[in-house]
Amino acid sequence: MRAAYAATQSADDPLDGLTVGDLEVPDAPAGFRRVRVVASCLNHHDLWSLKGVGLPEDSLPMVLGCDAAGVDDDGNEVIVHGVVSSPDWRGDETLDPRRSLLSERHPGTMADYVWVPERNLVPKPAELTFEEAACLPTAWLTAYRMLFTVSPAAPGSTVLVQGAGGGVATALIALAAAAGFRVWATSRSEEKRRRSLDLGAEQVFDAGARLPERVDVVFDSVGEATWAHSLKSLVPGGTVVTCGATSGPAPSADLNRVFFLQLRVLGSTMGTREELQRLTRFLVATGVRPVIDTVLPLDDAAQGFRRMLDGEVFGKIVFRH
Repeated sequence: MRAAYAATQSADDPLDGLTVGDLEVPDAPAGFRRVRVVASCLNHHDLWSLKGVGLPEDSLPMVLGCDAAGVDDDGNEVIVHGVVSSPDWRGDETLDPRRSLLSERHPGTMADYVWVPERNLVPKPAELTFEEAACLPTAWLTAYRMLFTVSPAAPGSTVLVQGAGGGVATALIALAAAAGFRVWATSRSEEKRRRSLDLGAEQVFDAGARLPERVDVVFDSVGEATWAHSLKSLVPGGTVVTCGATSGPAPSADLNRVFFLQLRVLGSTMGTREELQRLTRFLVATGVRPVIDTVLPLDDAAQGFRRMLDGEVFGKIVFRH
């Protein structure tokens, strides 16, 4: 089976361990269904795996990828939900202490085939292409949950999206604008700020810039580099929703500001199968579609990983199988 996989790991040169080649077809656990992958999608999670974060060395070689859209053995077009909960878990699978993502314990999606629990398959709407559908299970689902499940803000509120250009950030801008939020965004790149306006942002700012007024909610997936600005940007009683820390996980907490202004810090990670299904319906109803930076053949996966590592991406990188 052809796959893009982590053969070795290196914090200094993560791409050195990325290999595209043939692997033996794995034995699927009982109750897992096979999906022929048509398109998969790249996430920072895949780079972290190559760096040795979250993926034990004794699990190598490991097929990378959390996201996929394809066709199951019954001929159904499906989207693969990447959160694998315990077999006996009931309820919100993101709260299962033993949950994992595809490519952590089970082989990921960057292969000719992927095997997942049947409950992890969501029907792909005919209105979405396979490439668009492959963008949804991680970045777009994360953004959907942050915006509509975790955040206390209602449409009409002013929200700030930090780090425009990344997959979660572009999804947040597009979803929030379509839902009637007043969306502001930041980026160090003038080009990414301009493209954020095209996505529906009302105003854009350089990273760390003083805002015209404070906002109700800040969505932050960047971490250390933006955290102080995120807290300073909030109205009293405002909320920062965090889903990641690509620039580092340990900023100053600034507790004096948090308690004096009664700020709230809410964590959010991935999303549920039900939320993924609602996300597909939202896209069909609104006409919003994932922003795709590049579509590459799986054989050229290294080019996509390099773009992400160099920070050149606006939207999602998709691999066609």
